[in-house]
Amino acid sequence: MTTLTKQLAEQLQIHKEDDLIKDLQLDQWFTGQQLADDVATLHDFFQEIGLMNQDLALVCLDNSAVYPVLTQAFWQLGVVEHPVAATTPIAQLLTEFNEHTYAVIVVKQELADQLTDQVPLQKQIVKLNTSQKLTIFINTELLSKRPNDTGTSPNEEDLGLILNTSGTTGKPKRVGLTHRILNNAAHHNIDSHKMTSADTTLITMPMFHINAQVISTLSTRLSGGKIVIATKFSASHFWQQISENHVTWTSVVPTIISILLINDQANHIYSELKAHIHLRFVRSSSFALPESKFIAFQDRFHTKILEGYGMTETSSQSTLNPINAQKIGSAGKPVGTDVAILIDGKYETRGTAIGEIVVRGDHVISDYVDPQPNAFHDDWFLTGDLGYFDEDGYLFVKGRSKDMINRGGEKVAPAGVQSILSQLDFIEEIVILGMPDDLYGEAVTAVVKPKNSLLDEATMIAQLQDYANENLAKFERPTQIYFVQDFPRNPTGKILRPQLKKQLLSI
Repeated sequence: MTTLTKQLAEQLQIHKEDDLIKDLQLDQWFTGQQLADDVATLHDFFQEIGLMNQDLALVCLDNSAVYPVLTQAFWQLGVVEHPVAATTPIAQLLTEFNEHTYAVIVVKQELADQLTDQVPLQKQIVKLNTSQKLTIFINTELLSKRPNDTGTSPNEEDLGLILNTSGTTGKPKRVGLTHRILNNAAHHNIDSHKMTSADTTLITMPMFHINAQVISTLSTRLSGGKIVIATKFSASHFWQQISENHVTWTSVVPTIISILLINDQANHIYSELKAHIHLRFVRSSSFALPESKFIAFQDRFHTKILEGYGMTETSSQSTLNPINAQKIGSAGKPVGTDVAILIDGKYETRGTAIGEIVVRGDHVISDYVDPQPNAFHDDWFLTGDLGYFDEDGYLFVKGRSKDMINRGGEKVAPAGVQSILSQLDFIEEIVILGMPDDLYGEAVTAVVKPKNSLLDEATMIAQLQDYANENLAKFERPTQIYFVQDFPRNPTGKILRPQLKKQLLSI
């Protein structure tokens, strides 16, 4: 066993009589013993069919309590789990299967019938405490060619997870995370969030994603805490789920915070249940919250927001605002990570100008599954994000280097403009991007998803322009403004800027 799998097994034994994971869809808690029994059942099943160290397993499931036990069973054998979005269409799953050699595919029931006639796999059903009908497809053609030995046990440097980057352009890169990297990342999370066995977290983020995989699930399991799993986020059920299950923290994205602020039903339910809600904090990542929303959420819901910065390549977290020393708008301070700003070939760490954020540490990859040597330099991982450190050592993220707008030689960081303009009351979401301009090369363009508002477009444009004139440098002010009902997004909810740009060009 690796250090990671040993600790996971030990936690189930320590808490064998305690409720550890609740599946809200089933409305059922599972004890450490029930979870351990499921891990053992799956482990025996996988051994019987011949899975070995570093075999690949493709997983396409909705959020549920079976996810953590499936992952643990894979890791104990050294099988590499590759989870993908539960909304992945069957054609995309088949493309993935045909491009890589998977020993097994685990899918939700809706996809099982579609998959049966599409691939030369043997279908098996495994009954567990956490799932009465887990559907597993076995690549018998691959496994039948195996030598008659049991293979090797996993070691610390063996891969445990492969995750696709949620990039905005091109084909996603495959990120491979080893047992050592995953374990290190989880313990950095435990220390920085001050997690204990007294904590309960609510998972509403998709469990195929790095945030839910490592920060919410793995870190909580290694700290001995409890996990409550929702199939997906629901504004109308969120505060009831927090209250009924004594949740002490949860990880979300800024979009969820915005929804909770404006959703009337969510606000009404909170007002009725607030005496029974005791959140230590709400963790927010993906992009910085506008100051107005940050303060409004903390004041209205009587909890702290902890903003951080990370990515799949760093097993999620690299920086986090200290619990008792938050700085609004920042991504916090480095946690278990060397973080620097690359400026003119020098690595700066305090009081810097804007440059590329680079990271290294014991939870950061040193290459991709499909090598990308240009992503690394001098042992640093080049994130492609722009940012700076203030004099106190807090990191501020200003957007992607490739998203920078060049307006007649003036460089505009979209994230900074978005942060300021998003404070306008009528804006639910806003994207700033560069559109072709004959005179300046690129025009600073605002694409607005408005809230349900009685304002007409002319009034909203006038208010946005007035606010921009008061709060932005002249070269940062949008000269083109568009309104949309929603943005094109990837499966994790990130806005696909290239697709959005293409849509605007076709208007």
